[in-house]
Amino acid sequence: MNIFRPYCITVCALAALASLALSGCSDKPAAPVAAGPASAASGAAPGASPPVSVTTVQAKKQDMAVNLQATGTVVPLTSVDVKTQVTSTILQVHFKEGQFVKAGQLLFTLDARADEANAAKSRAQLAKDNASLSDAKRQLARAQQLLAQNFVSQGAVDTAQALVDSWAATLVADQAAITANNVALSYDRITSPQSGRAGAVNVYAGSAVQANQTTLVTITQLDPIGVAFSVPQRNLTSALSALKDGGAEVSATLADGGGSFKGRLQFMDNLVDANSGTVKAKAVFANPEGKLWPGAFVEVSQTVATLQQVVVVPQAAIIETLRGSVVYVVVDGKAILRPVKVIHAERTDAAVTGVLLGDSVVTEGKQNVRPNAAVKERPADAKSEVSGAAKPAKPVKP
Repeated sequence: MNIFRPYCITVCALAALASLALSGCSDKPAAPVAAGPASAASGAAPGASPPVSVTTVQAKKQDMAVNLQATGTVVPLTSVDVKTQVTSTILQVHFKEGQFVKAGQLLFTLDARADEANAAKSRAQLAKDNASLSDAKRQLARAQQLLAQNFVSQGAVDTAQALVDSWAATLVADQAAITANNVALSYDRITSPQSGRAGAVNVYAGSAVQANQTTLVTITQLDPIGVAFSVPQRNLTSALSALKDGGAEVSATLADGGGSFKGRLQFMDNLVDANSGTVKAKAVFANPEGKLWPGAFVEVSQTVATLQQVVVVPQAAIIETLRGSVVYVVVDGKAILRPVKVIHAERTDAAVTGVLLGDSVVTEGKQNVRPNAAVKERPADAKSEVSGAAKPAKPVKP
């Protein structure tokens, strides 16, 4: 006999009685759940998502400049290390460090006493040989007179003529020696080979210098000046075309508000760097105020080509996916996914293919959009209208 059966019957009966008691506490029937105000306002079918509010911009067609952006370095067009051509001692320095000098301006004077003595010796030798030549000419004239009187033979006249020719050649050699000594004297006066700014002076009066070894000062040309930068290989053809007809215009901007300058492309290297895939280029800028300083970094901008009548959309509308670039285009109130190809991007705009002129492209709210989803368009300039409508109205005075 099962002793637990009476207890189970008792428990089940108590549970049934409790259920009846609870149902009798309220005599009102359960009301059905009413639809929310949002669903009623949207007019959407039961279970459908409401339209997504998005900002759209119409695709436009226009010319678009292809600007090359790069970081460049200011470089001098010429920079010369001034060295002495003779071993000597500095006698005097005629300029100051950092001074702007002109081409041909005297910079240094060397000890020229030995060269001056050699030059004086050469001039004295020339005078001596000139006197010997004069005597030889007189001897030749006397020999010719004696030959006419049959007192000497023709051989004596020929000997006198040879002596005159010998002394004439000696005078030519003396003149060459004087010229060489004058050249040596010119080495004792060191002048600037070009106009520019002088750097640090490495020697002073009394310093001994070695020929073609000691750098006395460096003269750097600052006006005009160059900017060196690199052009990507993909833009090489356009850059070479821009090099024709005097070179395309190049803009260089200094950091920290240092100013912007206009120059011309002047040079493209003859090979592509295998490590970086770029080609070295150089532009020339007028620098009368000396604001472009060698070694400074600048932002270089150059227009290498112009795309004619291309479809342009904001870069904010482009979505990068694993399959490529896409945009959402609103057609009949729905967001249609369109694959596009970016031809060129410049600042906030991009030239693309795959979008037609006048298409409404989604720029904001696209993160909430799904393909073929219903959307509610809001023009890009509607933000100002919305913000203006949000302002409270001023009370009307009675």
